[in-house]
Amino acid sequence: MAAEDLENYESDLELQLYREYKAVVGLFNYVVETERRFYLANQVDVKTLTDSGEVYFELNLTDAWVWDIYRQGRFVKTVKVLTFKDVNVEELNRDELQIPKDGLPS
Repeated sequence: MAAEDLENYESDLELQLYREYKAVVGLFNYVVETERRFYLANQVDVKTLTDSGEVYFELNLTDAWVWDIYRQGRFVKTVKVLTFKDVNVEELNRDELQIPKDGLPS
């Protein structure tokens, strides 16, 4: 496989993933970003923990969708993430997610 073919393949996967994201985002309440992954979830529990002076986060997500082009099943019942890096959790505003039928703002 040539480098260009691989690049086109990955671009197609990214486009498919973006389209899937647009189709499912309205099903979820939260967007969660970690240093490794991007998730959509309906429930998010974040705990700040310490061990030997180090601070880390434990995230428990329920009914989640994972942004990962190489993952076969992106819908997962529960996810547990441990990280020493930053975590961003945003609650989605459902009104902002609705796209007008004619494609123009009302």
